[in-house]
Amino acid sequence: MPIREILAISTGRATSDGAGVSLTRLFGGATPERFDPFLMLDEFGSDNPDEYIAGFPPHPHRGFETITYMIEGRMRHEDHLGNVGLLESGGVQWMTAARGVVHSEMPQQERGVMRGFQLWLNLPAKSKMSDPDYRDFAPAEIPHVRLSSGVEAVIIAGRFQAEGIEQPGAVQRPDTDPQLFDLHMPAGARISPRIADGHRLMLYVFEGEISVAGQSIARNQLARLSEQGELELTTGQGARVLLLAGRPIGEPIVQYGPFVMNSREEIEQALRDFRDGILTE
Repeated sequence: MPIREILAISTGRATSDGAGVSLTRLFGGATPERFDPFLMLDEFGSDNPDEYIAGFPPHPHRGFETITYMIEGRMRHEDHLGNVGLLESGGVQWMTAARGVVHSEMPQQERGVMRGFQLWLNLPAKSKMSDPDYRDFAPAEIPHVRLSSGVEAVIIAGRFQAEGIEQPGAVQRPDTDPQLFDLHMPAGARISPRIADGHRLMLYVFEGEISVAGQSIARNQLARLSEQGELELTTGQGARVLLLAGRPIGEPIVQYGPFVMNSREEIEQALRDFRDGILTE
């Protein structure tokens, strides 16, 4: 049986978004086809309020889904559909922008740590102009499993399979079949989660260090892996790993800021719709 090997290792770049929120962009922008069906992954984390307090005032999206995983902190969501939600430590917000959403994400704290991730997941052409949708998941609504090795898996999306355990996550998506797990690995642990052949696979180590196929992935490194075979993760010192996998859509990706469509003409239409107020009708 072949094993999944590391194709590339990268580190993110420091940037800011919204009204000046400091974050690290782990991937996004250039060569999105390499990460299909994923478009972007941002990590935010600071105990300095000046780096997050301004938040993300109202802004539009069309053509994809956003997944926000809050590790520490509190963030309030509001959108033009009347949805309001409070995302707290350990919670997840899953928003399907589809044909259009204008929303804001604003911190609900003036001090302390704000830490987490936002992932952009593409939609196939057939779904880009469907009705938008939104849901907050409290920590208690997100399945957790603990393996005999001591590994704890937080199963945000997809279906976690390892050591004879099969546990569905909080969210399932039929077209892209995203697998999104937060793996807490104690020192000396080993885990072999099953990932379907053909799925794009990324691992981001945000605490500690792991090894895959004899190659180390250090803290703050993102690894892109091959698409066939078994996956085995080991750690000597312990680690915390965000695992992302999904079925590629294989369609053209044309992005202009918060709009992701399949052609330039569709992007131009999105800009007109936003300007004319049609995007949120």
